[in-house]
Amino acid sequence: METGGCRMGGAGPGGPGAITLEELDGLAEESPDSAYHSHGSSLEEEAAERMDDEEQERLLSYWQSVGRGHQVDVPRDMAEPIQQLTRNNNPQERQSIPFTLIQRKEKLGDLLYEKRQYGKAKWACIKMKEKQYEQSICLGFMKLMRYICEQNSSGLYLGITVPIVTIVHTNEAQSAMTQAVTVAYYLPEVLQDEPPHPFDSDIIIEEWPATIVYSRSFRGITNEDSIMREINLLAAILESPELCLRDTFIIAGYTNPAAANRHNEIWFLQRP
Repeated sequence: METGGCRMGGAGPGGPGAITLEELDGLAEESPDSAYHSHGSSLEEEAAERMDDEEQERLLSYWQSVGRGHQVDVPRDMAEPIQQLTRNNNPQERQSIPFTLIQRKEKLGDLLYEKRQYGKAKWACIKMKEKQYEQSICLGFMKLMRYICEQNSSGLYLGITVPIVTIVHTNEAQSAMTQAVTVAYYLPEVLQDEPPHPFDSDIIIEEWPATIVYSRSFRGITNEDSIMREINLLAAILESPELCLRDTFIIAGYTNPAAANRHNEIWFLQRP
């Protein structure tokens, strides 16, 4: 759906960890014309392999740096999934989770919340229980990244869908979050009928029933404090909060969780 070293959208064009066009031009200029003509394709292959390795190292280093700020270790075996997700980070190719808009509640021109219907669908889910919320979602999403990036029975890159969502739970008084969370990836439409099997046994394919949610957008980081604030705010806005589950909520993440002004939503789930 969210954070720390786990960059859901990968590095954007020109963003940290990306190789710029100027750098690529510079690498090409390092090979003299005479050497190119004498060795031909072998030099091209060596240059491509060198650039590929440098890109992997640069991206991995960036993720590890951000991860350390959230007490999350990004292992070296994440280098290839990170690179693959980054290279396929084309906004036009991201699939949004489909829903039907039922109602928009506004006040003085400001959107307070939306009421939506999400259909029955299959999700790849991983349950986490770290000390901090951001550690759980980061480690959970890294596992999902491996599944998305070919570590599945099809051997194919599955494609990114947005939002990536995290199910969170609170105590009955809605005064504190529990540590257990579920990070979930919506399977693209073409894979809904026959989802590829995950190699990681911790990832479970679940079919979620059709659900009505009340969604409110918010910006910034997602941690225990900000999530509880948004839960209490939406509960105060809704006309009939008793229609929703009192201890289960969803955080939906739409943008890079390493960004300061990321786009999130809090979802209340209507009781069946």
